Amino acid sequence: MFGEDITRFLTGAYQSFNGNSEGDFLADRRKFISETALVLSAIPFLGILHGVLIGKYRYRVVNHTLEFDELPAAFDGFTITQISDIHSGSFDNKKKLEYGVDLINKQESDIILFTGDLVNNHSKEMEPWIETFKKLKAPMGKFSILGNHDYGDYMSWPNKEAKEANMQRLYEIQEELGFKLLRNENVKITKEGASIDLLGVENWGKGFAQHGDLSKAAANLSDKSFKILMSHDPSHFDEEVKKFSQFIHLTLSGHTHGMQFGIEIPGFIKWSPASLRYPKWAGLYKEFGRYLHVNRGFGFLAFPGRVGIWPEITVLKLKKK
Repeated sequence: MFGEDITRFLTGAYQSFNGNSEGDFLADRRKFISETALVLSAIPFLGILHGVLIGKYRYRVVNHTLEFDELPAAFDGFTITQISDIHSGSFDNKKKLEYGVDLINKQESDIILFTGDLVNNHSKEMEPWIETFKKLKAPMGKFSILGNHDYGDYMSWPNKEAKEANMQRLYEIQEELGFKLLRNENVKITKEGASIDLLGVENWGKGFAQHGDLSKAAANLSDKSFKILMSHDPSHFDEEVKKFSQFIHLTLSGHTHGMQFGIEIPGFIKWSPASLRYPKWAGLYKEFGRYLHVNRGFGFLAFPGRVGIWPEITVLKLKKK
């Protein structure tokens, strides 16, 4: 609609001075140029306004089907819903948030995996939204990890004890939400007598706190088992995961938010300022036969909106080759 208005304006402006006297032509031409500049300069403003009012809750479901030789036959068709970067301290619209949670449940995935950053800084930010997120359901469980913002490192605390008490409350909230929090550990997901291994590491990021211990998370696992890793920061994949001694078939990350700003036209262009910091900043990647998926985030942080990079709910279907 807005594009059609611009087209009508430009066409009408051109016709208004076409054929006029030279004096009128110059005056109309100046008016045409100034008004055109005004319209064009308004486009970025309108995009930002849309991002603040609508874009930050414009949830998008992204689907991927991945095939693996090593996937147990019982897990052929197994579905995962990944969400990341909730950042509960930024929410300001309960109705829109409940719509997003309902949309997650409508995917009816076997399992829900949350890849970190439940809050911006403080555990109390999640308190108003506990009942909303408790509604998330998956028949084979809900699992989570910590992101860099969950540790409370970006705010001042009166003492060490206060910071530790905040972390303990965050652990309690994860449990209240029904999430099994994986802190450098693994669990087996079983189905029809077969199993896959789900690993979760604490935050490990290049240039960020590195609490994650992949070796500890993979301890006592068979080299031949099918493995899925949750690791908040995608830089972990390049720095450790893709070269790790045990083959990890699929890594799920978040963290970048796609910078909440960019341009994505499927099959044509995919760009965000996040690409300047993270080579793998959104979507699906594959190296050395190992997959990485980077979720664009469910919430938002700092800038209260999203422009071109919408909040994401990822559904991954696993297939046996």
